Amino acid sequence: MELTANLTLYPIFQAVARTGNISKAAEELYISQPAVSKAIRRLEQSLGTRLFHRSSRGVSLTDPGKLLYEHTKAAFSELTRGEEQLLHARQLGIGHIRIGVSTTLCKYLLLPCLKAFTEQHPHIRISIQCQSTYQTMALLHSQKVDIGLIGQPEQLGRLSFHSIGEIDDKFVATPAYLKNLLEREPELPPQPLATQLFPYANLMLLDEENISRHYIDTYLHRHNIKTGAILEVSTMDLLIEFARIGLGIACVIGRFVQEDIKEGKLIPLSVEIPVEKREVGFSFSKERPLSDSANQFLSFCRSFFSF
Repeated sequence: MELTANLTLYPIFQAVARTGNISKAAEELYISQPAVSKAIRRLEQSLGTRLFHRSSRGVSLTDPGKLLYEHTKAAFSELTRGEEQLLHARQLGIGHIRIGVSTTLCKYLLLPCLKAFTEQHPHIRISIQCQSTYQTMALLHSQKVDIGLIGQPEQLGRLSFHSIGEIDDKFVATPAYLKNLLEREPELPPQPLATQLFPYANLMLLDEENISRHYIDTYLHRHNIKTGAILEVSTMDLLIEFARIGLGIACVIGRFVQEDIKEGKLIPLSVEIPVEKREVGFSFSKERPLSDSANQFLSFCRSFFSF
């Protein structure tokens, strides 16, 4: 017995059982009486049992028919409830979006956007996993998040990428740290380039699991820039804080320390060859359609970031 073959017959069975009359069921379903009778016979043959007693006054359920009717009635009631809940959810804009993002991009880029989005869509539930770009890409590939906010990698694979803008990497340090470094290393020129300081300074970088670290390592290697002691930090926020207390020269995202530079708390260091700017943006799988909620979020982000 193929259950799926009977699914189209159950609405007819339900109508006949409820009305107790084939002609009334046919009118209700907008099909012919012979079609109703044929469907009931097919269902009885498939189940191997009589479901109705026939008489000149109409039809009535047999004991097996009563048993089946109770189950189909409950099933159709659940379907109706599901449709009502779905309609209610659509009317309220209820949904769920899973976002992967690094702690840095979450704090400086995603949170302002999320604040504005949730004000307009308060019934959409949002889950956020703070991971590195590489880990976020893995989550996207395994479909554990719907959307990722990432720095653009060299290889995207099966992912789409929509840029929201550029970020620039800057080498910064406190005035006090630079003053002490120049006093300690008198052979350095009065206004040295960052690359001249690297062999003598604590160079503070993100750890090797981070795409920003990979980008800077490539830059240093490509231009044959020598370094001394390297202090690795797990997050951009910590890196910025370490720079602020004068622990060394930090490579940070420029837009995140604009106020520190403006107020003179941190000094941007010149380099002979500037570090090229990088793209950040939203990424999602090419192979799986986004939900209505996720599409709403991306549409909102397009306006918010003008991408």
